[in-house]
Amino acid sequence: MLALIRKEVNGFFNSLIGYIVITVFLLTISLFLWVFPDSEFNILEGGYATLDSLFIITPWVYMFLIPAITMRLFAEEKKSGTLELLLTKPLSELQIVIAKFLAGVVIVFFSLLPTIIYYITVWKLGVIEGNLDTGATWGSYIGLLLLGAVFVSIGVFASSLTDNQVVSFIIALFLCLFCYIGFEKISGIAFLGKASSFVYNIGINAHYVYMSRGVIDTRDLIYYFSAIALFIVLTRTVVESRKW
Repeated sequence: MLALIRKEVNGFFNSLIGYIVITVFLLTISLFLWVFPDSEFNILEGGYATLDSLFIITPWVYMFLIPAITMRLFAEEKKSGTLELLLTKPLSELQIVIAKFLAGVVIVFFSLLPTIIYYITVWKLGVIEGNLDTGATWGSYIGLLLLGAVFVSIGVFASSLTDNQVVSFIIALFLCLFCYIGFEKISGIAFLGKASSFVYNIGINAHYVYMSRGVIDTRDLIYYFSAIALFIVLTRTVVESRKW
């Protein structure tokens, strides 16, 4: 299983598109945080030593980054015919799915790692150096990584549905967008009444909002791990269906 994780991670970083995807991800965030004038996300114009803008923008950029990372995980195997060969290895379908999921999470982690530069920069730029809520910031990073993990599980599921990487990207993008704010929009429908609160809490954003403020709640952790488990099980079901 570790060998499969290494294979997927190395395959991503050995390709030019891997570096292009990560560069675009970091460049997009950097432009909003430091360059674009008259932006509500611009840290320099905001006047406060905070990384709140990073934790607001990144989920939206994730919706393009993570489908680009995961679109090849199963789709490429299907198209090249190597999935059947992979299934003959001494690994269960669940282990294969988990290995590809973990590979995606590792790539997301390495994509997010350079943003530590933003943390150091804001730390240094404060009127009083170090005037930054470190605990809340690291808590927010945990929330961002967990959000990325959920999106990876969605992307792996989308990749298992097709042998076309472009189609996989589009499906993952749609599912990530819907799971992030779709339930929130549906909960605003008037006729739902008391059920609106329940529908709202099904959505990812309802739980990410608290974690992006550095609040680590057991209920939110359970939600994230449950969502990941759900999409991993769905992916395994799709992979197993090839035997039917």
